[in-house]
Amino acid sequence: MTLSPFFRSSTSSAKPDIAIIGGGVTGAAVAYHLAHQEKAPKTDIVIFEPRERIGKGLAYDTADPVHRINVPAARMSLLPDDPDHFTRWLEAADILCDDAEAIRPDGSVFPRRGVFGDYVFSCVRPLLETGGIRHVRSAASTVEKIDGRWHIVSDNGESVDADILVIATTHPAPAPPRRLASALAGHPRFVANPTAAEALAPIRQGDRVLVVGNGLTSADVIASLKQRGHTGRISAVSRRGLRSRGHASITQEPYGDFLSSPETRASRLVMRIRKAIRDAAKEGLTWHAVLDQVRAQGSGLWSALSTAERRRIVRHLRPYWDVHRFRIAPQVEEVLDHEIATGMLEIRAGSIEGAEIVDDVIRIVIRPRGGDGMEQHEFDAVVVTTGPAHSRLLSSQDWLWRLSEAGHIKIDATGLGLDCDRDALAIGKAGAANQSLFIAGPLARGQFGELMGFPQVPEHARFVATCIEAVIQSSG
Repeated sequence: MTLSPFFRSSTSSAKPDIAIIGGGVTGAAVAYHLAHQEKAPKTDIVIFEPRERIGKGLAYDTADPVHRINVPAARMSLLPDDPDHFTRWLEAADILCDDAEAIRPDGSVFPRRGVFGDYVFSCVRPLLETGGIRHVRSAASTVEKIDGRWHIVSDNGESVDADILVIATTHPAPAPPRRLASALAGHPRFVANPTAAEALAPIRQGDRVLVVGNGLTSADVIASLKQRGHTGRISAVSRRGLRSRGHASITQEPYGDFLSSPETRASRLVMRIRKAIRDAAKEGLTWHAVLDQVRAQGSGLWSALSTAERRRIVRHLRPYWDVHRFRIAPQVEEVLDHEIATGMLEIRAGSIEGAEIVDDVIRIVIRPRGGDGMEQHEFDAVVVTTGPAHSRLLSSQDWLWRLSEAGHIKIDATGLGLDCDRDALAIGKAGAANQSLFIAGPLARGQFGELMGFPQVPEHARFVATCIEAVIQSSG
């Protein structure tokens, strides 16, 4: 164990410094739980986050009224042991008084996504005001390990030396297919990153729009366009033509048991899930209840699989898991259903084989899935919603690349994020865990399985905070 002088001297009066890079929900939750640990020694916690408010992150830093949480509010809480914390906050602040669409006929609540970001910020705000957490409002620029400590310099030139470093960043932004990127670069209505502010503004009301990808971001883009008064036809194309599913029309408890004698082969696990869905149907339940149980038991299921079996799931099954697990809010689902029913939205399965610009019109060549021929279509705008570019993680930020080059981090065997052990400690290129470097949130998926939704995100954040506490106490 190689830690700072603080950890090597039990008589030191100094507090350990903890730096967290990334101030979205994961980073905010790690800091929150660190600051509220009763038995842990007091620590100085610094979060590097360029956004004005801690807790917003990419997902919840939106003012678009059609962007809603895709999990009922009753299951969205920063505190794993207090699942109603968010709903009580909504009621106390009367947040939904001007949002009649948030409450569904069955009583479930799907507020706007920005509201949840406000809630997370409200949880950490007292800590920011009292100095329990310090916010460096800038992105990390360089990260080095010098004399046993982590030296972080931000884009604005501020530097911090920390005993423990937590990487809590999210996945890289989507990367447009090469054929599109090279052929459409510079076109005013080629939107390579729809999450950027006002990214959809150049799209005109009657434009024919191609949306590349069919996941949650695709659904948000289509709903946002309709909110803006868009009247043109929209085509959404993805390799398999899978569309994100909605929520069950009735409230259901998770169904099934997959941890008793957990499967060690992906094929057997799929067979077991399918059987559970059939059994659930006999009891009047939908597949949602089964997938909810798979999600709840996901960490245990994932840990029972070998690296080879995990790779099989990532390669063959992840697209199907994503569209069933990450469900769209009912309000968004209604928009998509209406557009499909009126013929204004077409969901297609295929791959893009070519693109060119002819007199400001975008010509796209699509190979339909399962077909031998090619189809040529004309569009006025193209929006890329293909999901995170996992393969570009290290190159997405210079400091990550340099940490990799220095041997401190490496991509995990599944390609989903950064390699770490069961204590969330980063595993470097030499194969050893670094006792002062932790991976939190989505980038730890390769080790822990599903870490992209609730309640897994705050549960994992609390777990990481507990692991950090254990390292501090064992080194004091």
